[in-house]
Amino acid sequence: MARNRKPANLVGKEIQKRRYQIGLTQEQFASRCQLQGFDISRGTVSQIEAQIRCVSDSELFLLASVLGVSTEDLYPASFKKTSRQPSK
Repeated sequence: MARNRKPANLVGKEIQKRRYQIGLTQEQFASRCQLQGFDISRGTVSQIEAQIRCVSDSELFLLASVLGVSTEDLYPASFKKTSRQPSK
């Protein structure tokens, strides 16, 4: 029986994509995060990228900083389109 679980975060896949773009393994990325004061393991990076671990606001800022992007860049394009719709 397939499990239809809601993702724990929206940014995991984009974090993975950006990490690939700069040529870092999960271990290397975790090490860079640790140098910035974010105590994270390779396993936690894996869980974030697989969208099975939540990401706090402060963690999102640190992850974006290590990747050299803005926090907005880590959200999927589909989310950005729907979140910018004007309120009625």
